[in-house]
Amino acid sequence: MKGRVAYITGAGQGIGRACALELARAGARVVLGARSLDKLEAVAEEIRASGGEAHVAPIDLASLESIQEAFRQVDALAGPIEILVNNAAVTRDGIAMRMSADAWNEVLQTNLTGAFQCIQLALRAMARARWGRIVNISSVVAQSGNPGQANYVSAKAGLIGLTKSLAIEMAPRNITVNAVAPGFIETAMTDALNADQKAAVLNRIPLGRIGSAEEVAAAVRFLASDEASYITGHVLNVNGGMYL
Repeated sequence: MKGRVAYITGAGQGIGRACALELARAGARVVLGARSLDKLEAVAEEIRASGGEAHVAPIDLASLESIQEAFRQVDALAGPIEILVNNAAVTRDGIAMRMSADAWNEVLQTNLTGAFQCIQLALRAMARARWGRIVNISSVVAQSGNPGQANYVSAKAGLIGLTKSLAIEMAPRNITVNAVAPGFIETAMTDALNADQKAAVLNRIPLGRIGSAEEVAAAVRFLASDEASYITGHVLNVNGGMYL
């Protein structure tokens, strides 16, 4: 992975930050994307302090114009993207009967449509180079379902379908497309759970604990590496056995 240009969306915190740190440790030249410039700069400094190369290209996946501008910045800062990690996501939970059109559209636009638009832009250079790695961060709930998250589940399930379709399309160009489906991971999202909710979650996890962002990042690093060159269209579950 040494010298490969990797762009990670949602890189300011949680799983995205862990992926950026892990890919940088593996030798990639990482570019960090998210809406919060301050958080991105903090992660970039963390990588540089460890001897890695990091750049910042802010992105809002709800806006095609922002996505296009971010990809122009990545190209100017580091060169064509060779590894794309689609991690950025939002939630707007609520029961389906009362879910507003805005809540549905915002989550689908950011979590699925925005990810697809990133892939479209990244594929141009990957196809020319006849090499590329795309890793989409899905979720355990995309496979199991989850009440109160019809929009989020639909978007994350859509990412799995997108992964499989693109894996077939892009295989002749030596571009692999895979997904990682985390279970409950220690992030800002799970920090919002109260003690009773966390206890209920733990009862559903055979390994008996919540996972770490670093464990998800390790799976992403593997799928982005040369060692995974014969793996495509795969969904790698990192969920402690919560969904089998």
